[in-house]
Amino acid sequence: MPEAEAIRLAQQGDAVAFERLYRLHNRRVYSLCLRMVGNTAEAEDLTQEAFLQLFRKIATFRGESAFSTWLHRLAVNVVLMKLRKKSGNESSLEELTEPDEESGGPRRDFGGPDLRLSGSIDRVNLQRAVEQLPPGYKSVFVLHDVQGYEHNEIAEIMACSIGNSKSQLHKARMRLRELLHEALRAQAREDRKAASADSGGKD
Repeated sequence: MPEAEAIRLAQQGDAVAFERLYRLHNRRVYSLCLRMVGNTAEAEDLTQEAFLQLFRKIATFRGESAFSTWLHRLAVNVVLMKLRKKSGNESSLEELTEPDEESGGPRRDFGGPDLRLSGSIDRVNLQRAVEQLPPGYKSVFVLHDVQGYEHNEIAEIMACSIGNSKSQLHKARMRLRELLHEALRAQAREDRKAASADSGGKD
């Protein structure tokens, strides 16, 4: 059954068509949830919640964007609601994505590739750092750098401007660098302690 036909039938309440849509998209939705929450059990719950929302709201899909984009927007909203409940933070997405004016310098190309983040970064440290990002930063970072969405698609998914998406990604990468440097410094301290203990406390 083609996706377009499955969408049309699912909007009329066809359970088989909805199951087809679930099979087509559940792995990518799960991957998105897992990257955002960093916990497999929670990601499974959020994936189920996203598809429950889809079941309730599929009749409102008008085909103005790709179905996958529309579904991912719905999934991101489910995850963000969960993250905000956990943190007690009711900030709006526009607040989370508002560019700060601290630097006062010229605008940089926020969407350019960040070569300093590529290379041999410890995957465990990187995953830990991503999990420490604020929800808004994490969402854009995951969608752009992990899932491969363009800024115009992210703006559509997260209902924000393209400029906000670029600004948010820039801030996420800056914060990731800080967190990774902190992790590397902590590792270096641990290594020095271990070396000092091995040598009986002598330098």
